[in-house]
Amino acid sequence: MKKTISQATIDRLPLYFRTLRLVEAENMDIISSDELGRRLDITPEQIRKDLATFGQFGRKGIGYDVRELRDRIGNILGLHNKWRLAIVGVGHLGGALANYVNFAPLGFSVVALFDNDKEIVGSEVNGLEVNDASSMEKIIAERSVDIGVITVPASEAQGVVDSLIAAGIKGIWNFAPIKLNVPIDIPLVNEDLSVGLSALSYHMSQD
Repeated sequence: MKKTISQATIDRLPLYFRTLRLVEAENMDIISSDELGRRLDITPEQIRKDLATFGQFGRKGIGYDVRELRDRIGNILGLHNKWRLAIVGVGHLGGALANYVNFAPLGFSVVALFDNDKEIVGSEVNGLEVNDASSMEKIIAERSVDIGVITVPASEAQGVVDSLIAAGIKGIWNFAPIKLNVPIDIPLVNEDLSVGLSALSYHMSQD
């Protein structure tokens, strides 16, 4: 039976991974849960509890081998899979994501771009040609795309998702401000930039 992992624990794993990469760049070989917690403002007890969910890590009284822990968390996150992304909607946000340099070190590569704007189709972003959205199914199959990135207007998002799923996409990263309907076996992550800014506005507006 598959173990149930809390969403809070899953959400903290990328924070651990990112921090360990930074620590490694500082030439630290060993890190304690106290130091990792200090950098993330997470209690050492929580860190040890999160890691214990996935097995035995580190040595008592010594700490964690930074590279080993980074690699193990990376494997838990599935970053060794070298996921291939397609971005649908190459406007300002889609173009920025296509140019984002930090995908590659995490094992993600953007391999296809799509849009339905005739003025954008045929142009090039970060070495990739923007394809007409009508060719999605064919190109996604040819390039073995795993993840669809949605940066289209809300009114177009569900139709795009339906097309991506029909083409064999395994996961969706959605930036459109709308609730999408996807099959239960298709992981969906929503990123609504307006929600974050609105929350920041709330906190800044309090007396």
